Amino acid sequence: MHYNPANPLIVQGDRTVLLEVDNPLHAEARDALAPFAELEKSPEHIHTYRLTSLSLWNAAAAGMSAGEMVHALATYSKFPLPPNLLTDIRELVGRYGRVSLRRVDGELRLICPEKVLLEELARQRGVRDYLGQRVDAASFAIDDAHRGVLKQALIGVGYPAEDLAGYTEGASLDINLRELSLAGLPFRVRDYQRMAVDAFHAGGDVRGGSGVIVLPCGAGKTIVGITAMAALKKSTLVLTTSTTAVEQWRREILDKTDLAEDMVATYTGDSKAIAPVTLATYQIVTYRPKKDGDFPHFMLFNERDWGLIVYDEVHLLPAPVFRVTADIQARRRLGLTATLVREDNREEDVFSLIGPKKFDVPWRVLETKGWIAEAQCHEVRLGLPQDARMEYAVAEWRDKFRLASENPVKDDVVEQLLEQHDGPDDRVLIIGQYLKQLRRIAERFELPLITGQTGNADREDLYGRFRRGDIRRLVLSKVGNFAIDLPDANVMIQVSGTFGSRQEEAQRLGRILRPKEGETPATFYTLVTRDTREMEFAHHRQLFLTEQGYSYEILDETDVAERSACRARSGL
Repeated sequence: MHYNPANPLIVQGDRTVLLEVDNPLHAEARDALAPFAELEKSPEHIHTYRLTSLSLWNAAAAGMSAGEMVHALATYSKFPLPPNLLTDIRELVGRYGRVSLRRVDGELRLICPEKVLLEELARQRGVRDYLGQRVDAASFAIDDAHRGVLKQALIGVGYPAEDLAGYTEGASLDINLRELSLAGLPFRVRDYQRMAVDAFHAGGDVRGGSGVIVLPCGAGKTIVGITAMAALKKSTLVLTTSTTAVEQWRREILDKTDLAEDMVATYTGDSKAIAPVTLATYQIVTYRPKKDGDFPHFMLFNERDWGLIVYDEVHLLPAPVFRVTADIQARRRLGLTATLVREDNREEDVFSLIGPKKFDVPWRVLETKGWIAEAQCHEVRLGLPQDARMEYAVAEWRDKFRLASENPVKDDVVEQLLEQHDGPDDRVLIIGQYLKQLRRIAERFELPLITGQTGNADREDLYGRFRRGDIRRLVLSKVGNFAIDLPDANVMIQVSGTFGSRQEEAQRLGRILRPKEGETPATFYTLVTRDTREMEFAHHRQLFLTEQGYSYEILDETDVAERSACRARSGL
């Protein structure tokens, strides 16, 4: 097996892989690793990846073989691959699909041709509770109600089942894509969007119909969902993150398909209509009057004979929805996301209950082809003012992060950045976690502010004015993380975030990645207080974007001030 000391990878027996950032083959090696390895750390010079069970199983489910993974490692490795690692990869990848769920004579069965393995699994405490009568030496009968929880139990003991049991067809729906959108613009599904739908649908085969599509924010995940609906032609329930996202989905469906308005209903806090295509928020679905009571809106899942359920931003799927998703395994399920990373570490539940990753495209690939905007990422480091240092020093551990995040010096840096991005084509979003800080910034610069308390009508009005260019700057709380359609935004200033949330960093960059006219790249600033807890979390937040091939230029607050001064001297 070939290796070369000039290569960028050091592959280790504990399943970690070190990647040299300054190596000429860095980008090639990163792209080869991405399908089956998870990035854990990304300091300046050496990035650390790990081959996890789930990352290997997702790659296997997408059709990648253990041999292809080993070949990728060997191609870019400095040293011979550890023999035990080769065995580990082949063994773990080989576990996917050794047990399967199939329908035989109309009955659901767990099938495993390996009698010893089936016997071992049948004795596992988490698995045996969901097994019915033994049918023969290779299979057990399974109650349809246990289809989801059994898959969860099997992945928990290290043997993810391949679900080939098929789906109920669901109510038919005559839905077709327009060639000319309702707005009068030509509409064509992009090649990668069509490939994503084909990978999910699999021509109607039982190997398709459930899984997750991973695409960057701004790459048209909504269009993928709509194209899947047109491919299946079934009654569809779409679950998404907010009323704003519901309205965006509704606009896109009516604009890009031939469905009449009365065929598309919204089920939110404001309206609770149900139609062949119903759009609902996770918030309303998981609402319950009492903390330990029932979820009254779970009945939505049984209100119609759904042929497809779409989980938008599946990495944000609330825990209670996993429960009902386990009960509706006979429905086709499509998850859409920019990242499989979940902050609650429930990635295995997404794999089991929604389905494995079916398709993804690296952000940089779409950027190169012009489908999403080129992005420049900057981390601006600044100090605490003298009078705040003692307060930070004596603060409780959790309060330290808030104090660092709300650092008032950030306001001055925001002013300088606003001066630098004051051109007629600049559309600036300022986003953060803490309302006190955001109100302070909004008042200082006389900018509109959108928070969770902003009414839906006012929110939509401000978004609309921003899209039209009537306002060019907007301050957003974390409601701006989720599916909002502001295609002209090209600058984001992140003043604070949710601890070390990788998914939030991805979503926020995604807000400014819609392709723009001209050559101007999107610009992402994150403001971080040095020598504080915020620095630690900032490194973790940046992991996801580093994995996608973006690098951060590290700036000091004095660099930003100097750029503003130069701009002022030149009369710009």
